[in-house]
Amino acid sequence: QVQLVESGGRLVQAGGSLRLSCAPSGRTFNSLIIGWFRQAPGKEREFVVAIAWSLRTTDYADSVKGRFTISRDTANNTVYLQMNSLRSDDTAVYYCAARFGYNWSRKNDRYPYWGQGTQVTVSS
Repeated sequence: QVQLVESGGRLVQAGGSLRLSCAPSGRTFNSLIIGWFRQAPGKEREFVVAIAWSLRTTDYADSVKGRFTISRDTANNTVYLQMNSLRSDDTAVYYCAARFGYNWSRKNDRYPYWGQGTQVTVSS
């Protein structure tokens, strides 16, 4: 089992920056992959980015490449999502999710563990 606690969502102006945090706990992290997904009102949940905990390799959706950066801090057992140049279409509930494995997946159903979500609202 993996428990995930997210934080950091809030209202921000377009062009601004925001950092989300996700703190996993539970099983050992050797093959852990942490992903961020988001769901805007009336839309399906979509993949944003993922990081392999031990290898620190990453996988970004094209829509956020160059604007968002994912990183992990092993000392604090936390994954960060730094979001810059925010746009109104980044407005969504952002979810941290986790899965074990060594292959990337951008599908919701490949992630069995989910956080509660944190609201990010970008005003234009």
